[in-house]
Amino acid sequence: MKNLREVWNKRFVFYINELQKYLKFIATGHIAVVFVFAIGAAGYAYSEWLKTAPTDFPAFLLVSFVLSLFLVISPPVTLMKHADGVYFLPLETKLPDYLKLALRWTYFSSVFVSIAVYVVSIPLLTKIGGLSKNEIFILFLILLVLKNWSIQVEFNYRWASNGKYVWIDRFVRFLLIFSVFYFLMSGYYIVSIGAVVIGVIYLIVWQKKKKEIAYPFDHFIEVEQSRMMRFYRFANMFTDVPHIRGKKKRRKWLDGFNKLAPFAQKNAQLYLVLRTFIRTDDYFYLWVRLTFLSVVGAIFIPFPIVAIIFTGALAFASVIQLKHALLSGHEFRMDLLFPIDSNARKIAVNKLLRIIQFVQALFVLLAILIFSEYTNLMLLVPLAIYVISEITLRMSKQ
Repeated sequence: MKNLREVWNKRFVFYINELQKYLKFIATGHIAVVFVFAIGAAGYAYSEWLKTAPTDFPAFLLVSFVLSLFLVISPPVTLMKHADGVYFLPLETKLPDYLKLALRWTYFSSVFVSIAVYVVSIPLLTKIGGLSKNEIFILFLILLVLKNWSIQVEFNYRWASNGKYVWIDRFVRFLLIFSVFYFLMSGYYIVSIGAVVIGVIYLIVWQKKKKEIAYPFDHFIEVEQSRMMRFYRFANMFTDVPHIRGKKKRRKWLDGFNKLAPFAQKNAQLYLVLRTFIRTDDYFYLWVRLTFLSVVGAIFIPFPIVAIIFTGALAFASVIQLKHALLSGHEFRMDLLFPIDSNARKIAVNKLLRIIQFVQALFVLLAILIFSEYTNLMLLVPLAIYVISEITLRMSKQ
């Protein structure tokens, strides 16, 4: 091992290959269709809203808040493994070379999300906020600088404090970033400059404290392993990831739903599938997340056609992903020993999906009736959810 730069380069190549290995399952097929419809619907609703947006809308406040949220989340990507806590110790003097590359990748891999959010906010800032092109460009440059500052501060803070109370650091950085953006856009340049000065001092303080403490290998290894595990769990919703299995726990408050599968031999697979869905975190929370997004879309999207496209795309994603997940298990199960029709599991999965998609449509209907000023066309949204779910069930190959 000549130097840690070579170690980083090898790990970086492996990391990119690992991302490509699973992203091809995530970014192709049904999820791509969902993204296209969701982005298109959101873009259309956003452009239509801008045409009638009130002149007193707090554009600066909203944009500053959202940008600050995206900039403040800046955990370092170190690509470290458990064994590094032992094998990197003799090379600790060379660790800065490794960490410099890690922080550089952290910046370039995360700044594009913030840029995308900023680009989306530009029409709002120009039309409602009245900012000029030069001001938009200056804000863009400030965003790039603040993202790097945020990454450096979080890294130094985690080092100096061994990762304790990170939320306090993030809250401080959020206030500083918000102050820079909001007061700069509002024309209070002195206050904005004051926030910048405080931010520089804040970074210097943690850089000095970091020098007094040895590098906390355990903490940064834990951060890295947690980050990769989140990606693997997400990828596991689309394809089988080795050694990743969703956590399972009893949800006692949902025990009543077991009555949907009365005690009988013909309901054996429905009972197993129902309990699998309810007790497996990955499956259950996937449906909860998509249902929540459908409800939010139905409430806040004022255009019926856009709402139908948006919620329909999420219904399509719900059915496709859950059907694949519930039918893709290849491990041996005890029910395979019993004389049950080979198609019984597929029939049970289809029946379960019809039930939960009816519940999803019902939640959306109640949200429309209670929280939105609906029209007759908006009442077609829950109907579209169930119809698209049924069509997806019938046309899906599996």
